[in-house]
Amino acid sequence: MSTGDLINIQPTELKFPFELRKQSTCSMQLTNKTEKYVAFKVKTTNPKKYCVRPNTGVVMPGSTCNVTVTMQAQKEAPPDMQCRDKFLLQSVVAPEGTANKDITSEMFNKENGRVVEEFKLRVIYIPANPPSPVPEGSEEGTPPRASMQENGNQNVSSYEDVSRSLEETKEKSSEAWSLISKLTDEKSSALQQNKRLLQELELMRKEISKSRAGGFSLSFVVLLGFLGFLIGYLIKRV
Repeated sequence: MSTGDLINIQPTELKFPFELRKQSTCSMQLTNKTEKYVAFKVKTTNPKKYCVRPNTGVVMPGSTCNVTVTMQAQKEAPPDMQCRDKFLLQSVVAPEGTANKDITSEMFNKENGRVVEEFKLRVIYIPANPPSPVPEGSEEGTPPRASMQENGNQNVSSYEDVSRSLEETKEKSSEAWSLISKLTDEKSSALQQNKRLLQELELMRKEISKSRAGGFSLSFVVLLGFLGFLIGYLIKRV
């Protein structure tokens, strides 16, 4: 806090979080420490870069006024994040009942013994993304041994899990191939049996056609029906 005979200023440095292509703002409080009306005016060495609201005003006796300073978006950062911009706050005793609209530039001229207090404020840039702090339990310049050991244990555990998973996959793959081979053999055997039965059925049909004039025995008809049923069952299974 800067203390004068008329106004207290807080803070005495304008700190802006700096990020490229983004506006940034900061504020300061002006407190009238007298029982008189005090007029103020804010100037800057780079008026195109900053917007001050309000840049002039009147602080009532014992009251406080907030001033907001907005920095326009910047396309590039200054070297080493050092800013040379400066602000100047002027304050002067004003006649009682003075309003903001009554303030003129002549009020801040140091003429005829008029006392004008002046305070210079510098600009400081603060990185918008500060570096992360050092982890607890590790000293500067000393590698976190506990963390390295934990990471090593985690890597070993992950390797064992992957190896176990590969072994299980190989076992399941072997079982799958064995089952496929077994089903293939069964299908081949069923096809061969079905082919043999079809041949026998065709032979029996030829014998029947040769002996149309004669009758059929009951056992022959039953055998023929059984063979037809068995062939149909095997075809469905295949």
